[in-house]
Amino acid sequence: MPPEILHNLVDQEDAMKVGEIREYCLGFPDATENLQWGDDLCFKIRGKIFAIVGLDNPRLCFKCTPEAFAELIEREDLRPAPYVGRYKWVMADRLDALGADETKELIRQSHSMVAKNTKKKSVRSRGKATKRSRKR
Repeated sequence: MPPEILHNLVDQEDAMKVGEIREYCLGFPDATENLQWGDDLCFKIRGKIFAIVGLDNPRLCFKCTPEAFAELIEREDLRPAPYVGRYKWVMADRLDALGADETKELIRQSHSMVAKNTKKKSVRSRGKATKRSRKR
């Protein structure tokens, strides 16, 4: 059997299922889920998406670092996500494109990056509100 076929079989056995991804994403503090755009289950932190799972056509979308993005999009069944790829979001066209441990780590990193950015915006917003109230 060619190595690439054997590699795909190993990935299928180790891949996370939609229900496992859902359970993992909802395990983060303040994580919520919302069905959007038809069959896309979006996982959010403070209203900002950190992962998306397709239900009818199982696939996964997540944010990652520029370094991880460059490496991941070179792999089979991984590509820049439509519309948001320029912001370093990756689309896994199949859930078995990544092993379970790697999927969990990439989702964890995505959650961390998105959560960090939402905190910064909240602090900035409060600072702007304070400045406006001083002007009055």
